Amino acid sequence: MLSKLVCKQVLNHGLRLTSRAASAPAQQVVINRKPEVKYQKLFINNEFVDSLSGASFDVINPATGGVIAQVADGSAKDVDRAVKAANNAFRLGSEWRRMDPADRGALLYKLADLIERDRAYIAALETYNNGKPFKDAYNIDIPHCIAVLRYYAGWPDKINGRVLPVGGDFFSYTRREPVGVVGQIIPWNFPMILLCWKIGPAVVTGCTTVVKLDEHTPLTGLYTAKLIQEAGFPPGVVNIIAGDGPNCGGSIVKHPDVHKIAFTGSTHVGKIIGAEAAKLVKRTTLELGGKSPNIVFADCDRMY
Repeated sequence: MLSKLVCKQVLNHGLRLTSRAASAPAQQVVINRKPEVKYQKLFINNEFVDSLSGASFDVINPATGGVIAQVADGSAKDVDRAVKAANNAFRLGSEWRRMDPADRGALLYKLADLIERDRAYIAALETYNNGKPFKDAYNIDIPHCIAVLRYYAGWPDKINGRVLPVGGDFFSYTRREPVGVVGQIIPWNFPMILLCWKIGPAVVTGCTTVVKLDEHTPLTGLYTAKLIQEAGFPPGVVNIIAGDGPNCGGSIVKHPDVHKIAFTGSTHVGKIIGAEAAKLVKRTTLELGGKSPNIVFADCDRMY
């Protein structure tokens, strides 16, 4: 994956572009307050499939407490199915492993274009499921996702090694290679942004990935899975499932064929993941802890 410096660069790049987009008022867009939920199944090997157990869970509208949809509940067996698809896509000689780096970037550009095309719908769905104001989803979150993917899209053919000057009749060089299958777990607060932060670096570096969406906010992630399919990603490169943390997320962390874990969430769970990953000497990227609480008082104008 990419360095902390690069991650800081992409964050700043995305914030600059989204600040420009925020100047356009959301009132110019017709807001769909009850967007259609189009995808509710697990996305494995470029197909939408039911969970093997047939189980599902309710997705709740945080504004009303009502049920928006029922989404397939990923279990350990579903995780294993997704990991096998990711490993198959990563095998030597596969379409993904033989793809030119610039072509990997082209896929990210295409995905960014599709998100931009469907910006209003995705923002409405994010608001419907997550509860954030539409103007924030439309003017900040979705433009940031587009900017992030386009930023990463320019990187695949610029990641290289070095020739090292050594003594004697030797030719010494370094070569950067993809880690393999990356298991990625995201929380509920910025579903689309965090999904793009996770997918971008994995695709850039030639890895394959299994992403677990938060069970409270899976809807925009599952819609993005359809856009990944539409963009032309080879089967198994990006797999997106939804489920709870201890069972579905824990199965990703403990799976022996997952080579790296990227997790955004609580410090408590991050410690558990770090300990489990250490047992198999897995690489980890842990973004932990919330530090920006908001207190809403009774006299707040909630319609503002």
